[in-house]
Amino acid sequence: MAKYRHNLPQINTGDFLSDGGLETTLVFHRGIDLAAFAAFPLLDNAAGREELTTYYETYLAIARDHRLGFILDTPTWRANADWGLQLGYDREALRALNIRSVAYIEKLRRLWERPSRPIVLNGVIGPRGDGYKDGNMEPQAAEDYHAFQAEAFAESEADMISAITMNNIGEAVGIVRASRRIGMPCIVSFTVETDGRLVNGKTLRAAIEETDAATGGYAAYYMVNCAHPTHFEQALSRGESWVKRISGIRANASAKSHQELDDSTELDIGDPLDLGARYRALRQNYPAMRVLGGCCGTDHRHLQAICDACLPAAAA
Repeated sequence: MAKYRHNLPQINTGDFLSDGGLETTLVFHRGIDLAAFAAFPLLDNAAGREELTTYYETYLAIARDHRLGFILDTPTWRANADWGLQLGYDREALRALNIRSVAYIEKLRRLWERPSRPIVLNGVIGPRGDGYKDGNMEPQAAEDYHAFQAEAFAESEADMISAITMNNIGEAVGIVRASRRIGMPCIVSFTVETDGRLVNGKTLRAAIEETDAATGGYAAYYMVNCAHPTHFEQALSRGESWVKRISGIRANASAKSHQELDDSTELDIGDPLDLGARYRALRQNYPAMRVLGGCCGTDHRHLQAICDACLPAAAA
């Protein structure tokens, strides 16, 4: 039985941490060859699970030391039908893996959760295509496509679903509708280009407002991920009411564009201290941003700097 599905603690009870850049950490720091940039196949062997456990526990320890709750993601950003087929997973195998991914992180929760530090199990859904390129899905097609993964999470102990690295509104709408149909809490995290807009030119404001309008405001909240704060700070700076719907940030370490990152053969980790300072400034201006994490290029150093900058009083 899901523990927090009907009462997500991060909505009302303080600050929460999440992890950093899972795939970039595994590839560039651990030397693991991730076919199709997919981490989920690691669940299918003991060595892979050990790598994932080491990765997650690094962040769980930071949350513990800062007395923070934690949003614990499944490593399933690529675990949809198209990417799964490329990696040799048929529909039934993929369904079983998505359910098994929640069972895996639930075991971590049992080890790390304390009454004052809730850990929310988050079923991650990524884009059907490339997160850096416009997928341009229509809402109904997106709902039909992503319902498969959403329904698998609904059968598990997952507390919520997150649509991560969304770059078009139609796909976000479809995932929210699929989540609503099965009664799962859902959040949407959009990614933007260096100009603060989605890859198709839509503003972040339009993405949030149009998704809310098409779904009756069902999403619990929104986030921004896979972009550096310098890419979206200006988009948030006008004091408009839609910004209050954003409750989390998972920024990239690098200020490079998506195209530059795609073309890079080395990891740009940016400046962890500068990133922490930028998070602090965002939180001062937008107190609703309570979920703090990282994306491409970030690791435990960045999350530690973010915590030190934003939450020094919480340190043990």
